[in-house]
Amino acid sequence: MTSQTTSAVQSKTEKVEKLAFLITIITTILERIWILIKGRNGRQMEKTEKFWDMIAIDFDKQTGNRIEQNHFKTVEKAKKHLSVGDVVLDYGCATGTITIGIADSVKKVYGIDISSKMIDAAKRKAVERKIENIDFVQSTIFDERHKRASFDVILAFNVLHLLEDTKKIMKRMNELLKPGGFFISSTVCMGDKKTSINILLFLLIKTGIIPSMRFFKIYELEGSIANGNFQIVETESLSNIGSQPNHFIVAKKLLTHVTQL
Repeated sequence: MTSQTTSAVQSKTEKVEKLAFLITIITTILERIWILIKGRNGRQMEKTEKFWDMIAIDFDKQTGNRIEQNHFKTVEKAKKHLSVGDVVLDYGCATGTITIGIADSVKKVYGIDISSKMIDAAKRKAVERKIENIDFVQSTIFDERHKRASFDVILAFNVLHLLEDTKKIMKRMNELLKPGGFFISSTVCMGDKKTSINILLFLLIKTGIIPSMRFFKIYELEGSIANGNFQIVETESLSNIGSQPNHFIVAKKLLTHVTQL
């Protein structure tokens, strides 16, 4: 196969994956609209939790090849910073794909998510794989069961852009980490490139159909983490999700607080 043919095949594959990604978004949106229409006369929905409960139904089915490859790459990169004696918190674990992927490299891993249906799916997967050092719990990062300086590593994959108060969350994660602990994350940075998907998402957020979302630029994301009293030690832009860069960051908790100017 010639290089031109190979390039053409790769280009076609990327277009198909982007189209599949867009179809997934549109399908999810239509499902959300239908649920809102059905429930408009009922009690007010707890938007974020209900939204992710709905997504959980087909969450694993909707992840395409590129996202699966991104998960595998993320797991392999994260494992380089894990030790067999580590206690790890996976914040926003969804259906537990990455939590399960790193379980054999650590002593104990806790997966938390606000969606009960995501947690139910994660628990089923852990049981099926007979993994015993995982504890999945429906919880938030501010749950008082999570004690200060109790984790060696905190993971947050595809979560930070979904948070309304990044500063408050970063402070909490810093509190939960042991001195010198690592915060490892990957985040879709939608602010670096304007696309039709960005416009669509913006409108859906404004109308309340989907939860709030932040359109990070890479430098803003890195600044938010560094300002949380962390030293960034590794960064890499992984495979794009829907043409947007997925930025991988490893940051180490500073032993003393640094005042930002």
